[in-house]
Amino acid sequence: MISKKMIELIKNGSAIRAMFEEGKIMSEKYGKENVYDFSLGNPSIIPPESVKNAIFEIIKEQPETIIHGYMNNCGYEDVRKKVAQNINDKNGTDFGKDNIIMTVGAAGALNITLKTIINPGDEVILFAPYFGEYNNYLSNYDAVPIIVKPDFERFSINFEDFEKKLTKNTKAVIINNPNNPTGVVYSEDDIKKLAEILEQKQKEFKISIYLISDEPYRELVFNNESVPYITKYYKNTFVGYSYSKTLSLPGERIGYLVVPSELDDYEQILGGLGVANRILGYVNAPSLFQKVIAECLNDTAELSIYEENKNILFKALTEYGYECVEPKGTFYMFPKSFINDDKVFCEKAKEFRLVIVPGSTFACSGYFRIAYCVDKNTILNSLESFKLLAEFYEKK
Repeated sequence: MISKKMIELIKNGSAIRAMFEEGKIMSEKYGKENVYDFSLGNPSIIPPESVKNAIFEIIKEQPETIIHGYMNNCGYEDVRKKVAQNINDKNGTDFGKDNIIMTVGAAGALNITLKTIINPGDEVILFAPYFGEYNNYLSNYDAVPIIVKPDFERFSINFEDFEKKLTKNTKAVIINNPNNPTGVVYSEDDIKKLAEILEQKQKEFKISIYLISDEPYRELVFNNESVPYITKYYKNTFVGYSYSKTLSLPGERIGYLVVPSELDDYEQILGGLGVANRILGYVNAPSLFQKVIAECLNDTAELSIYEENKNILFKALTEYGYECVEPKGTFYMFPKSFINDDKVFCEKAKEFRLVIVPGSTFACSGYFRIAYCVDKNTILNSLESFKLLAEFYEKK
Protein backbone atom coordinates (compact mmCIF):
# COMPACT_ATOMS: atom_id res chain seq x y z
CA MET A 1 0.00 0.00 0.00
CA ILE A 2 1.40 3.40 -0.94
CA SER A 3 1.47 6.26 1.56
CA LYS A 4 -1.73 8.02 2.55
CA LYS A 5 -0.24 11.34 1.50
CA MET A 6 0.50 10.00 -1.98
CA ILE A 7 -3.03 8.59 -2.30
CA GLU A 8 -4.34 12.11 -1.73
CA LEU A 9 -1.86 13.58 -4.21
CA ILE A 10 -2.96 11.11 -6.88
CA LYS A 11 -6.63 11.79 -6.17
CA ASN A 12 -6.08 15.54 -6.37
CA GLY A 13 -3.73 15.36 -9.34
CA SER A 14 -2.82 18.40 -11.44
CA ALA A 15 -5.87 19.82 -13.20
CA ILE A 16 -3.54 21.54 -15.66
CA ARG A 17 -1.95 18.25 -16.68
CA ALA A 18 -5.38 16.60 -16.79
CA MET A 19 -6.63 19.25 -19.20
CA PHE A 20 -3.46 18.86 -21.27
CA GLU A 21 -4.09 15.11 -21.58
CA GLU A 22 -7.72 15.82 -22.45
CA GLY A 23 -6.50 18.14 -25.18
CA LYS A 24 -4.37 15.38 -26.67
CA ILE A 25 -7.36 13.04 -26.76
CA MET A 26 -9.47 15.73 -28.43
CA SER A 27 -6.71 16.38 -30.98
CA GLU A 28 -6.66 12.72 -31.96
CA LYS A 29 -10.44 12.78 -32.36
CA TYR A 30 -10.91 16.08 -34.22
CA GLY A 31 -7.42 16.78 -35.61
CA LYS A 32 -4.83 18.93 -33.85
CA GLU A 33 -5.59 21.94 -36.03
CA ASN A 34 -9.23 21.87 -34.90
CA VAL A 35 -8.52 21.87 -31.14
CA TYR A 36 -7.38 25.00 -29.32
CA ASP A 37 -5.34 23.83 -26.37
CA PHE A 38 -4.52 26.61 -23.90
CA SER A 39 -3.90 24.33 -20.94
CA LEU A 40 -0.16 24.03 -20.38
CA GLY A 41 2.44 26.78 -20.00
CA ASN A 42 4.77 25.05 -22.44
CA PRO A 43 6.73 27.61 -24.51
CA SER A 44 5.86 27.47 -28.20
CA ILE A 45 8.94 29.31 -29.43
CA ILE A 46 12.38 27.82 -29.97
CA PRO A 47 15.42 28.69 -27.85
CA PRO A 48 17.78 31.36 -29.20
CA GLU A 49 20.51 30.15 -31.53
CA SER A 50 23.09 30.97 -28.87
CA VAL A 51 21.86 28.00 -26.79
CA LYS A 52 22.55 25.53 -29.59
CA ASN A 53 25.94 27.14 -30.29
CA ALA A 54 26.88 27.00 -26.61
CA ILE A 55 25.99 23.30 -26.38
CA PHE A 56 28.18 22.42 -29.37
CA GLU A 57 31.04 24.61 -28.22
CA ILE A 58 31.04 23.28 -24.65
CA ILE A 59 30.88 19.66 -25.76
CA LYS A 60 33.70 20.25 -28.24
CA GLU A 61 35.99 22.29 -25.98
CA GLN A 62 35.54 21.11 -22.39
CA PRO A 63 36.66 17.76 -20.93
CA GLU A 64 33.82 15.26 -20.67
CA THR A 65 34.74 14.52 -17.07
CA ILE A 66 33.92 18.15 -16.31
CA ILE A 67 30.71 18.69 -18.28
CA HIS A 68 29.20 15.33 -17.30
CA GLY A 69 30.58 15.04 -13.79
CA TYR A 70 29.66 15.97 -10.24
CA MET A 71 30.44 19.33 -8.74
CA ASN A 72 29.61 21.16 -5.51
CA ASN A 73 25.93 20.59 -4.64
CA CYS A 74 25.41 24.34 -5.06
CA GLY A 75 26.70 24.26 -8.65
CA TYR A 76 29.83 25.19 -10.58
CA GLU A 77 31.58 28.13 -8.92
CA ASP A 78 32.38 29.85 -12.22
CA VAL A 79 28.73 29.60 -13.31
CA ARG A 80 27.44 30.95 -10.00
CA LYS A 81 29.88 33.86 -10.26
CA LYS A 82 28.65 34.72 -13.78
CA VAL A 83 24.99 34.43 -12.76
CA ALA A 84 25.57 36.70 -9.74
CA GLN A 85 27.30 39.33 -11.88
CA ASN A 86 24.52 39.19 -14.46
CA ILE A 87 21.89 39.82 -11.77
CA ASN A 88 23.98 42.70 -10.42
CA ASP A 89 24.34 44.28 -13.86
CA LYS A 90 20.59 44.13 -14.47
CA ASN A 91 19.33 45.12 -11.04
CA GLY A 92 22.01 47.11 -9.24
CA THR A 93 22.49 44.43 -6.59
CA ASP A 94 25.73 43.19 -5.05
CA PHE A 95 25.68 39.38 -5.09
CA GLY A 96 28.63 37.01 -5.33
CA LYS A 97 28.88 33.29 -6.05
CA ASP A 98 28.04 32.46 -2.43
CA ASN A 99 24.65 34.10 -2.90
CA ILE A 100 23.71 31.78 -5.78
CA ILE A 101 22.70 28.12 -5.78
CA MET A 102 22.08 26.47 -9.13
CA THR A 103 18.85 24.49 -9.01
CA VAL A 104 16.64 22.11 -10.94
CA GLY A 105 14.43 24.92 -12.19
CA ALA A 106 12.41 27.34 -10.06
CA ALA A 107 10.51 24.38 -8.60
CA GLY A 108 13.80 22.98 -7.30
CA ALA A 109 14.68 26.41 -5.89
CA LEU A 110 11.40 26.62 -3.96
CA ASN A 111 11.64 23.07 -2.67
CA ILE A 112 15.16 23.36 -1.30
CA THR A 113 14.17 26.63 0.36
CA LEU A 114 11.12 25.11 2.03
CA LYS A 115 13.08 22.00 3.04
CA THR A 116 15.67 24.22 4.73
CA ILE A 117 13.43 26.61 6.67
CA ILE A 118 10.14 24.77 7.38
CA ASN A 119 9.22 22.80 10.49
CA PRO A 120 6.02 20.72 10.40
CA GLY A 121 3.08 22.97 11.23
CA ASP A 122 4.75 26.21 10.12
CA GLU A 123 2.39 28.50 8.24
CA VAL A 124 3.18 29.71 4.72
CA ILE A 125 1.08 32.49 3.19
CA LEU A 126 -0.07 32.29 -0.44
CA PHE A 127 -1.86 35.01 -2.42
CA ALA A 128 -4.83 33.74 -4.42
CA PRO A 129 -4.85 33.17 -7.29
CA TYR A 130 -1.58 31.23 -7.23
CA PHE A 131 0.20 28.35 -8.99
CA GLY A 132 -1.49 25.24 -7.61
CA GLU A 133 1.72 23.23 -7.24
CA TYR A 134 2.61 25.43 -4.26
CA ASN A 135 0.14 23.35 -2.25
CA ASN A 136 2.07 20.19 -3.09
CA TYR A 137 5.42 21.75 -2.31
CA LEU A 138 4.15 22.78 1.12
CA SER A 139 2.69 19.32 1.68
CA ASN A 140 6.16 17.86 1.09
CA TYR A 141 7.33 19.47 4.34
CA ASP A 142 4.06 19.41 6.31
CA ALA A 143 3.69 23.17 6.17
CA VAL A 144 0.25 24.74 6.54
CA PRO A 145 -0.92 26.89 3.60
CA ILE A 146 -2.68 30.10 4.60
CA ILE A 147 -4.50 31.63 1.66
CA VAL A 148 -5.03 35.37 1.27
CA LYS A 149 -8.26 36.23 -0.56
CA PRO A 150 -7.97 37.62 -4.08
CA ASP A 151 -8.04 41.30 -4.91
CA PHE A 152 -10.54 40.97 -7.75
CA GLU A 153 -10.18 44.57 -8.89
CA ARG A 154 -6.47 44.44 -9.81
CA PHE A 155 -5.40 40.91 -8.88
CA SER A 156 -2.67 42.52 -6.83
CA ILE A 157 -2.15 41.85 -3.10
CA ASN A 158 -5.15 42.02 -0.79
CA PHE A 159 -3.25 43.81 1.96
CA GLU A 160 -6.14 43.98 4.39
CA ASP A 161 -6.60 40.21 4.41
CA PHE A 162 -2.83 39.66 4.30
CA GLU A 163 -2.30 41.51 7.59
CA LYS A 164 -5.03 39.43 9.22
CA LYS A 165 -3.41 36.18 8.09
CA LEU A 166 0.06 36.91 9.52
CA THR A 167 0.61 35.22 12.91
CA LYS A 168 3.45 34.17 15.17
CA ASN A 169 3.34 30.84 13.31
CA THR A 170 4.05 32.44 9.92
CA LYS A 171 7.37 31.17 8.61
CA ALA A 172 7.24 32.29 5.00
CA VAL A 173 5.28 34.16 2.33
CA ILE A 174 5.38 33.10 -1.32
CA ILE A 175 4.82 35.56 -4.14
CA ASN A 176 4.95 34.94 -7.87
CA ASN A 177 5.93 38.03 -9.86
CA PRO A 178 4.95 38.31 -12.72
CA ASN A 179 2.02 36.18 -11.70
CA ASN A 180 0.80 32.83 -12.97
CA PRO A 181 -2.20 32.68 -13.66
CA THR A 182 -3.17 36.38 -14.01
CA GLY A 183 -0.21 37.92 -15.82
CA VAL A 184 -0.26 40.76 -13.27
CA VAL A 185 3.03 42.42 -12.25
CA TYR A 186 3.23 43.60 -8.64
CA SER A 187 4.28 47.25 -8.67
CA GLU A 188 7.07 48.84 -6.65
CA ASP A 189 4.44 50.40 -4.38
CA ASP A 190 2.93 46.94 -3.79
CA ILE A 191 6.33 45.49 -2.94
CA LYS A 192 7.18 48.38 -0.61
CA LYS A 193 3.91 47.96 1.25
CA LEU A 194 4.41 44.19 1.46
CA ALA A 195 7.91 44.70 2.87
CA GLU A 196 6.68 47.29 5.37
CA ILE A 197 4.00 44.95 6.72
CA LEU A 198 6.47 42.07 7.01
CA GLU A 199 8.98 44.23 8.85
CA GLN A 200 6.29 45.32 11.32
CA LYS A 201 5.13 41.75 11.94
CA GLN A 202 8.68 40.46 12.43
CA LYS A 203 9.15 43.03 15.19
CA GLU A 204 5.71 42.42 16.69
CA PHE A 205 6.08 38.64 16.85
CA LYS A 206 9.90 38.65 17.36
CA ILE A 207 10.37 36.11 14.56
CA SER A 208 11.94 35.88 11.12
CA ILE A 209 9.43 35.80 8.26
CA TYR A 210 11.00 34.77 4.96
CA LEU A 211 9.70 36.06 1.64
CA ILE A 212 10.10 33.61 -1.25
CA SER A 213 9.76 35.25 -4.65
CA ASP A 214 9.11 32.84 -7.53
CA GLU A 215 10.20 34.63 -10.72
CA PRO A 216 10.42 32.39 -13.82
CA TYR A 217 8.61 35.07 -15.87
CA ARG A 218 10.79 38.02 -14.82
CA GLU A 219 11.89 38.87 -18.39
CA LEU A 220 8.50 38.15 -19.92
CA VAL A 221 6.83 41.55 -19.50
CA PHE A 222 5.10 43.94 -21.88
CA ASN A 223 5.38 47.66 -22.69
CA ASN A 224 8.68 47.92 -20.82
CA GLU A 225 6.94 47.04 -17.55
CA SER A 226 9.34 47.02 -14.60
CA VAL A 227 9.54 44.09 -12.17
CA PRO A 228 11.00 45.28 -8.82
CA TYR A 229 13.98 43.26 -7.60
CA ILE A 230 12.60 42.30 -4.25
CA THR A 231 15.83 41.79 -2.27
CA LYS A 232 16.28 45.57 -2.48
CA TYR A 233 13.13 46.09 -0.40
CA TYR A 234 13.15 43.26 2.17
CA LYS A 235 16.27 41.56 3.45
CA ASN A 236 14.76 38.18 4.41
CA THR A 237 14.07 37.29 0.79
CA PHE A 238 14.86 34.32 -1.43
CA VAL A 239 14.47 34.61 -5.21
CA GLY A 240 13.84 31.52 -7.32
CA TYR A 241 14.39 31.74 -11.06
CA SER A 242 14.19 29.45 -14.06
CA TYR A 243 15.41 29.66 -17.66
CA SER A 244 12.40 27.61 -18.79
CA LYS A 245 10.57 30.62 -20.19
CA THR A 246 13.32 33.14 -20.91
CA LEU A 247 15.32 30.70 -23.03
CA SER A 248 12.44 28.30 -23.83
CA LEU A 249 14.12 25.42 -21.98
CA PRO A 250 11.40 23.96 -19.72
CA GLY A 251 12.54 20.37 -20.10
CA GLU A 252 16.17 21.09 -19.23
CA ARG A 253 15.24 21.96 -15.61
CA ILE A 254 17.80 24.67 -15.01
CA GLY A 255 17.47 27.65 -12.69
CA TYR A 256 18.92 29.22 -9.57
CA LEU A 257 18.13 30.48 -6.09
CA VAL A 258 19.35 33.86 -4.80
CA VAL A 259 20.34 33.75 -1.12
CA PRO A 260 21.23 37.25 0.12
CA SER A 261 23.97 37.53 2.74
CA GLU A 262 21.63 39.78 4.77
CA LEU A 263 19.22 36.91 5.48
CA ASP A 264 18.68 36.06 9.15
CA ASP A 265 20.78 32.93 9.85
CA TYR A 266 22.45 33.20 6.42
CA GLU A 267 25.34 30.83 7.14
CA GLN A 268 23.10 28.07 8.47
CA ILE A 269 20.60 28.55 5.67
CA LEU A 270 23.30 28.42 2.99
CA GLY A 271 24.61 25.17 4.42
CA GLY A 272 21.11 23.78 4.65
CA LEU A 273 20.29 24.63 1.04
CA GLY A 274 23.32 22.71 -0.23
CA VAL A 275 22.30 19.70 1.84
CA ALA A 276 18.67 20.03 0.68
CA ASN A 277 19.77 20.02 -2.96
CA ARG A 278 21.51 16.69 -2.28
CA ILE A 279 19.04 14.89 -0.05
CA LEU A 280 15.95 15.80 -2.07
CA GLY A 281 17.56 13.78 -4.84
CA TYR A 282 18.53 16.63 -7.16
CA VAL A 283 22.20 16.30 -6.05
CA ASN A 284 23.03 19.23 -8.31
CA ALA A 285 21.51 21.17 -11.19
CA PRO A 286 22.13 19.58 -14.64
CA SER A 287 25.83 19.99 -15.29
CA LEU A 288 25.85 20.63 -19.05
CA PHE A 289 23.09 23.21 -18.87
CA GLN A 290 24.75 25.07 -16.03
CA LYS A 291 27.60 25.67 -18.46
CA VAL A 292 25.22 26.46 -21.32
CA ILE A 293 23.19 29.14 -19.58
CA ALA A 294 26.41 30.77 -18.34
CA GLU A 295 27.14 31.57 -22.01
CA CYS A 296 23.59 32.86 -22.71
CA LEU A 297 22.83 35.09 -19.75
CA ASN A 298 21.93 38.14 -21.83
CA ASP A 299 19.95 36.25 -24.46
CA THR A 300 16.27 35.41 -24.66
CA ALA A 301 13.96 33.59 -27.02
CA GLU A 302 11.66 35.74 -29.22
CA LEU A 303 9.49 36.74 -26.27
CA SER A 304 7.73 39.51 -28.22
CA ILE A 305 5.65 36.79 -29.89
CA TYR A 306 3.78 36.30 -26.62
CA GLU A 307 2.90 39.98 -26.43
CA GLU A 308 1.47 39.82 -29.95
CA ASN A 309 -0.61 36.79 -28.95
CA LYS A 310 -1.82 38.60 -25.83
CA ASN A 311 -2.88 41.67 -27.77
CA ILE A 312 -4.90 39.67 -30.29
CA LEU A 313 -6.59 37.53 -27.67
CA PHE A 314 -7.29 40.25 -25.10
CA LYS A 315 -8.82 42.59 -27.69
CA ALA A 316 -11.09 39.85 -29.05
CA LEU A 317 -12.20 38.45 -25.69
CA THR A 318 -13.12 41.84 -24.25
CA GLU A 319 -15.10 42.59 -27.42
CA TYR A 320 -16.98 39.29 -26.94
CA GLY A 321 -17.93 40.25 -23.38
CA TYR A 322 -15.30 38.47 -21.30
CA GLU A 323 -14.13 40.39 -18.21
CA CYS A 324 -10.37 40.27 -17.68
CA VAL A 325 -7.58 42.24 -16.02
CA GLU A 326 -5.11 42.88 -18.84
CA PRO A 327 -1.86 40.92 -18.33
CA LYS A 328 1.33 42.93 -17.99
CA GLY A 329 3.56 39.89 -18.34
CA THR A 330 3.85 36.07 -18.53
CA PHE A 331 1.91 34.20 -21.22
CA TYR A 332 -1.26 33.72 -19.18
CA MET A 333 -4.65 35.42 -19.08
CA PHE A 334 -7.27 34.97 -16.35
CA PRO A 335 -10.75 35.97 -17.54
CA LYS A 336 -13.92 35.66 -15.53
CA SER A 337 -16.15 32.73 -16.50
CA PHE A 338 -19.74 33.45 -17.46
CA ILE A 339 -21.01 31.26 -14.61
CA ASN A 340 -19.79 30.86 -11.04
CA ASP A 341 -18.90 27.18 -11.53
CA ASP A 342 -15.67 27.50 -13.49
CA LYS A 343 -15.30 23.72 -13.79
CA VAL A 344 -18.65 23.41 -15.53
CA PHE A 345 -17.69 26.38 -17.71
CA CYS A 346 -14.43 24.72 -18.79
CA GLU A 347 -16.30 21.49 -19.54
CA LYS A 348 -18.70 23.44 -21.75
CA ALA A 349 -15.71 25.07 -23.48
CA LYS A 350 -14.60 21.62 -24.67
CA GLU A 351 -17.75 21.45 -26.80
CA PHE A 352 -16.29 24.40 -28.69
CA ARG A 353 -12.91 22.59 -28.80
CA LEU A 354 -11.35 25.00 -26.33
CA VAL A 355 -9.08 23.51 -23.65
CA ILE A 356 -8.80 25.94 -20.73
CA VAL A 357 -8.07 25.48 -17.02
CA PRO A 358 -10.57 26.24 -14.21
CA GLY A 359 -9.66 29.09 -11.90
CA SER A 360 -10.37 26.91 -8.86
CA THR A 361 -7.09 25.14 -9.71
CA PHE A 362 -5.46 28.42 -8.68
CA ALA A 363 -7.64 28.92 -5.56
CA CYS A 364 -9.88 31.38 -7.37
CA SER A 365 -13.18 29.98 -8.56
CA GLY A 366 -15.31 31.75 -11.15
CA TYR A 367 -12.35 32.37 -13.47
CA PHE A 368 -10.31 30.38 -15.97
CA ARG A 369 -6.73 30.44 -17.22
CA ILE A 370 -5.61 30.70 -20.83
CA ALA A 371 -1.97 29.82 -21.58
CA TYR A 372 -1.43 31.68 -24.85
CA CYS A 373 2.12 30.39 -25.40
CA VAL A 374 0.87 28.79 -28.61
CA ASP A 375 1.26 29.36 -32.33
CA LYS A 376 -0.33 32.60 -33.53
CA ASN A 377 -2.59 30.66 -35.91
CA THR A 378 -4.01 28.76 -32.94
CA ILE A 379 -4.95 32.11 -31.39
CA LEU A 380 -6.56 33.38 -34.57
CA ASN A 381 -8.41 30.14 -35.31
CA SER A 382 -9.71 29.93 -31.72
CA LEU A 383 -11.44 33.31 -31.73
CA GLU A 384 -14.66 32.06 -33.31
CA SER A 385 -14.90 29.35 -30.64
CA PHE A 386 -14.45 31.89 -27.85
CA LYS A 387 -17.13 34.03 -29.48
CA LEU A 388 -19.56 31.12 -29.77
CA LEU A 389 -18.93 30.15 -26.14
CA ALA A 390 -19.77 33.70 -25.05
CA GLU A 391 -22.90 33.71 -27.22
CA PHE A 392 -24.03 30.39 -25.72
CA TYR A 393 -24.13 31.95 -22.25
CA GLU A 394 -25.71 35.19 -23.48
CA LYS A 395 -28.61 33.21 -24.95
CA LYS A 396 -29.22 31.22 -21.76
